[in-house]
Amino acid sequence: MEPVWELGLLLGFLSEGLCGPHSLRYFYTAVSDPSPGVPQFMIVGYVDGNLISRYDSETGRAVPGADWMAANLDQRYWDTQTQIGQRNQQVDHVNLEILQGRYNQSGGVHTRQRMSGCDLLEDGSTRGFYQNAYDGRDFIAFDMDTMTFAAADAAAQITKRKWEEDGTVAEDKKLYLENTCIEWLRKYVSYGRAVLERKERPTVRVSGKEAHGILTLHCRAYGFYPRPITVSWLKDGEVRDQETEWGSIAPNSDGTYYTWASIEAHPGEENKYRCRVEHASLPEPELYAWETESNLLAIMLGVAVAILVVAAICGFAVWKQKSGKKNKGYGMASGMDWGPGSSAKGITA
Repeated sequence: MEPVWELGLLLGFLSEGLCGPHSLRYFYTAVSDPSPGVPQFMIVGYVDGNLISRYDSETGRAVPGADWMAANLDQRYWDTQTQIGQRNQQVDHVNLEILQGRYNQSGGVHTRQRMSGCDLLEDGSTRGFYQNAYDGRDFIAFDMDTMTFAAADAAAQITKRKWEEDGTVAEDKKLYLENTCIEWLRKYVSYGRAVLERKERPTVRVSGKEAHGILTLHCRAYGFYPRPITVSWLKDGEVRDQETEWGSIAPNSDGTYYTWASIEAHPGEENKYRCRVEHASLPEPELYAWETESNLLAIMLGVAVAILVVAAICGFAVWKQKSGKKNKGYGMASGMDWGPGSSAKGITA
């Protein structure tokens, strides 16, 4: 069973002088019938896809998810985040009961998922997000431009009318997304700048496999950071996106990412294809071709010869040289962070 807090459905995921883009995301998951390994309630926070904090109902405590968070935020911060987590847990427990009633559900396992967060873009502009899902389906989302809520079905329409008639719900969410969220994103990035703004170039491998008269070329990029990357297939210098199949950009255990792109070609035309990779770690896009085993052998032999030549030259230079010698802290922001539900007032559906 996949963990219910994997919120792929809800993912479309600085102090002065820090550069974007950077993102802050909080994911909330409430479960009506918890089981071993699946807590009743959970919040996880991410900056640029890196885990920064976690709260779950089994421990009842908020804890740091990164060393640089632990080093820069004192116990007072984590105590406050714990209180916010506990308050959200209570509110979501009530909301699950409300939604089960609206959908006429008397039993079974049900989930309520939320995502809130903000982005700081390269041009200095910002944007915010707040979305809800129920049982893995869209429920309601906040439109910050119009200060309204988009409901996915009749049950969500009830929540939409309630929140819009209240008036303060939209104001609170906009205030958080435009101000508090961005303010804390800047602080978090300043704490983890060495990790978050590092650049690790991708290792790229191109391979091919022929079956039933079709040659499938695979381009794999891995070990890169930050996450954004563009992998394209070119034929005779022309981009062939319509013929390309892409994999998702997925995390590695070491904090880097990997992805792939494949394309089908006619056998014998492999020399016409190149994989182009664009990434922040590369000064300019790089092109990669499929190196068959015979080509790789020639390259390896060439490299071996070059190493022997360099070693001989270096040995001669050393011999000549020898012959010649013989002759923390953290400042409290205007509001504590942990999403729109961080206010003292709980928001029910």
